[in-house]
Amino acid sequence: MILSNTAILEAIKAGRLKIGDLTGDEDPGQQPFNTTSIDLHLSGQISVLKSAPAAFDLRNPGISKFLSDNSDPFTATPEQPFTLKRGQFALGITTEKIILPIVPGQPAYAARVEGRSSIARCGVLIHFTAPTIHAGFPGPITLELANLGSINFLLYPGLAICQLIVEEVKGDVVPTEIQFGGQTTPTGL
Repeated sequence: MILSNTAILEAIKAGRLKIGDLTGDEDPGQQPFNTTSIDLHLSGQISVLKSAPAAFDLRNPGISKFLSDNSDPFTATPEQPFTLKRGQFALGITTEKIILPIVPGQPAYAARVEGRSSIARCGVLIHFTAPTIHAGFPGPITLELANLGSINFLLYPGLAICQLIVEEVKGDVVPTEIQFGGQTTPTGL
């Protein structure tokens, strides 16, 4: 079941969900809320994958190290945005830290990250292949950014870039290791 804007605020107020600095007392009819989601914002941390000297075996558990070793970091600022060029792929990260705690005896939440339609209509894909944020996840969310459009786009820190859709999990949740939980950079290291 997808949570409404008011249900998201109730869960935040009850301590069953944390999204950035929200307290649960915000107006659900105002930004960053939509009726069934909340907008998340792009931080200034961007990582651009450069050409690697060899192929990488995706079965290898060292994906974060590979990405970190083969990416050029970029810090976007209001004065110097990141230019996402046509055909380019980059990793970004949200400014908001998300916590989906697992508390015995209480319903757990999971979430999905989806692009915003206004950005998608330009041909910019945001978090397009791995939208699931599992129950128990702590941290900001890494975003896969790809430009399929015919022009370059400027990405500024603070841009409302995607939306978080929160869902209640049915049944008891047994905690497992959360891949990329607690990450602080787009590459996961």
